[in-house]
Order: sequence, then C-alpha cells, then structure tokens
Amino acid sequence: MALPDWHPERLAARLPYLAARNRLLAATRAHFGATGYTEVQTPALVPSPGAEVHLAAFESEFIPHLGAGEARRLYLRTSPELAIKRLLAGGVGPVFEIARVWRNGEIGRTHAPEFTMLEWYRPGLTLDGLMDETEAYLRAVWPACPAAPFRRVTMAQAFARWCGGLDILASIRADGSGDGPALLAAAAAAGLAPGPQGEDWESVFFRLMLDHVEPALAEHPSFLTHWPSPQAALARRDMADPRQALRFELFAGGMELANAFEELTDPAEQRRRLEADMAERARLHGAAWPVDEDFLAALEHGMPDCAGIALGLDRLVMLVTGAGRIGDVQWLPWG
Repeated sequence: MALPDWHPERLAARLPYLAARNRLLAATRAHFGATGYTEVQTPALVPSPGAEVHLAAFESEFIPHLGAGEARRLYLRTSPELAIKRLLAGGVGPVFEIARVWRNGEIGRTHAPEFTMLEWYRPGLTLDGLMDETEAYLRAVWPACPAAPFRRVTMAQAFARWCGGLDILASIRADGSGDGPALLAAAAAAGLAPGPQGEDWESVFFRLMLDHVEPALAEHPSFLTHWPSPQAALARRDMADPRQALRFELFAGGMELANAFEELTDPAEQRRRLEADMAERARLHGAAWPVDEDFLAALEHGMPDCAGIALGLDRLVMLVTGAGRIGDVQWLPWG
C-alpha cells in the first residue's frame, strides 16, 4: 500500500520543492509590491464559476441559518477573473491575487482539481506591455530563466510555420465564427493527417495546436499571440484584423503557463458572448452556468481599458524546481 502524502517519508521528499514554492511566493509578492500592484482577495464561492465552455465546476449551496438570507446555488470559482474585474470597475487600480481555484475532473501530471492561480491586471496596459511585464516577472522569480528574450509568435505565423503553410485566419467567417469545413480542407491541402469524423472548427484547431504547434514551443519560453476570434473568450478583438483576438498564452518547459487578454470592456458584446457560450455549454453538457449579472453591471458602470493574465503558480514552481508532477509542489496533493 502506498504511503499517504502526509507521511514523513513522502513529505520529506517534497520539502525541497515546497521550500522553493515558499520562496517563489515571497518573491512574487515583493515583485508586484515593488511595481505598484495591490494584493487583493476575492470570494471563492461565487454565483457563476467562470465563462469557459469546457471547464467543469464544483457546485455547492448556501443554506440560510435561522431564516437569514435566501437559499441559492453557488460554485467554487474556476478563476478569480470576474471578481477582480468588478474591483477594476470600482477603481482599485493595478491588482494581483494569489488565488485557490477549482476545476472538476482535471487530474494529471500538470493538472489537479484544486490548484493556485496568480492573476494580475493593470489599467492602461496593452497586450505588448503585459508580455513585457510577464517576462520581467519570470526573470525575477526563475533563477535559470534563459538569457535570450522570450519568443513572440502570432497564431497566424505559428500555423503557417508548423502546419505546412496553413492560413488559420482564412478559416474565420465574417461574423467571427470558425468555418470547420474550410479548416478541414486547408489541413488536408497542407498534408496534415485527418482527425475523427465530424470534427468542428474548434476540434480541428486544438488537434493541430496539440500535434504541431505546442511541441514547437517547448524549446524556448514563447508567447503565442493573436488567437483566432472564435477563441477570443473575454478578450477584445484586434481592430486591425477582427479575425483575431488580443490574447496570448505563455509556454515554457513544455507547459502552458499562462493565458492573457487585452480585456473586453464592451458590456453588450460581453453579454452576447457569455450567453452564446452558455448556450454552447448547455448543448454540449446538458446544463449551463448562470451569466454573472454583477460582472456585467460592473462593465456597464465602466471598466477601464486594461490587460490581465492568469498564470498557473503550481506549474511555475514545477518549472523553477524541475519537479515532475504538480503534486510534488503541493503541501497535500489532491487524492
């Protein structure tokens, strides 16, 4: 029988990683404190856990005690993003949060159902400025960070370079949606192996990403920028080419470390996207999360132009320490 994670032998094996984790947390707070950020704490129990179509959440319920309040369904957050944006609308200024988050069903070498996310947002910051800040942060906390500047590659460049010259933006319709048959045809013309029958645009996109693009990003820390508009999520679209969104992901050490947006601030467009995403969630999973009306009210009040990022802190500790699994860098791993 395997020893429990609290057992002295198991804990002792993790202690070097955990000591490094504590040093990284202290360095993180020092770095953001020195660059004008305020640390915040936002609720873990929320009326809507996020905006993602494909994530699963842990569900709970508020039960009134002695008649105080009303019973209602709540969720453990998948990200603090919507709460932090309400604070931005309130005028809090540059902020960061080291947040415990939950994603149901996620388990593996780099995934756990409960983990730690570092998010930061700065009013007035552009996507390029956020890449600069992100690289500066990693250099501050990662002693072995490569000396060469982090690579910046657009999605269009990545697909052209590593998917046989495929033009990913040519598969985007005028309304910003993805044209699955067009992308399938382009992949076949590029000589790429076909996937399962009945693939839609998103399925083909992520298959090509996982098979061809992400492996090419493992050799050096890389920002993969300007995602196709069907993957805009909470990002604003690029005014120069609405087929792409002002979004990047950071890859390092063979892992996706962070996801970032130049944030969408238009409440009508945000409502349209959230409602479309929840309709898609209902179609795929049989049920949808509520749209976060308080978040939309904050956008109506006025959220400043800003950029923000969500970075997996446990994965960053894995990168810094060379740990093989996410459980190695957690005090009591899940399960």
